[in-house]
Amino acid sequence: MHLLILDGHHLEAEFRQKFGPTHQYSFVPAGPGRLVDELEEAMPLLDEALPTVDVVFDFGNYGPLYEEKEGLVAFVEASTESLAGRFGADKPAYPVFGFCGLPTLLNRPQLEVSLYDEADAAQLADCCARLGTACGRVADRVGLFTPRLLALGVNEACAALQEGIVGAAEAAQLLPVAAISPFEQADAVGLGRIYDVLSALWDDTHDARYQASPLLKRMALRGEAFGSAR
Repeated sequence: MHLLILDGHHLEAEFRQKFGPTHQYSFVPAGPGRLVDELEEAMPLLDEALPTVDVVFDFGNYGPLYEEKEGLVAFVEASTESLAGRFGADKPAYPVFGFCGLPTLLNRPQLEVSLYDEADAAQLADCCARLGTACGRVADRVGLFTPRLLALGVNEACAALQEGIVGAAEAAQLLPVAAISPFEQADAVGLGRIYDVLSALWDDTHDARYQASPLLKRMALRGEAFGSAR
């Protein structure tokens, strides 16, 4: 299959590890910039790739650039926005699915996905089979499942550390479902991305659990990492 990845250059290695060498990959733009900022330079790459593309992985909101391509399937990164929130009642002309595309969370045994339309479930199963991956369906909601769980665990650990309830070593054990500590996982994913997930969850639910702790917010805005703070 031919995979077109928009704004996903930062995950090129993980994409290739996840789906393997039998597929063709086109990353647009080719470098670490964003397509919306580099349209003039990136459009020739996009025009060259689109005629043979089977699957789009969209890390932005670029549907108008590929919506006229017949036969493609689109996965849109949905850690901070539900499909219902993005598309409303305007169902795209192509099958569209949400997916978890946060760093380190893509190359998992199951591709975490959500559906906009239950009628597309068979196409999802067929596409994932052709990609060579199992898929784990979750509800179409802000934060999907794993990003929401991770953001909650990191936030709780950071709040406990800030309040002096526990020390750094104890706080690092507050996400028992993970093989590594919440601090290590936040550093791997990117604390800024964790903060973005929390902000989206807070805006969606106003649930106090998702209100970013002052320490987490400050570190995210300063571009810091937990590893340097312990």
